[in-house]
Amino acid sequence: MTVTININSAEQEKLLFDFLERMNFDYESDQDRIALTESQKEEILRRDNDFINGKTTARNWDEIKKDLERVYR
Repeated sequence: MTVTININSAEQEKLLFDFLERMNFDYESDQDRIALTESQKEEILRRDNDFINGKTTARNWDEIKKDLERVYR
């Protein structure tokens, strides 16, 4: 099922995303469709290889998500 919601303010957007997270709903936002530059793609691949080769450790996804939410929401 698809539901379209038109957000009228940043406050409404934050409330909606907070609700969706609390309810553990799987959702997709048009903000999720961000194109990466070539240098960003290369950086992701480099970090992935560093992890695979044991040059770095992984972080807990919940930590990363909180960091991203502080920046983008």
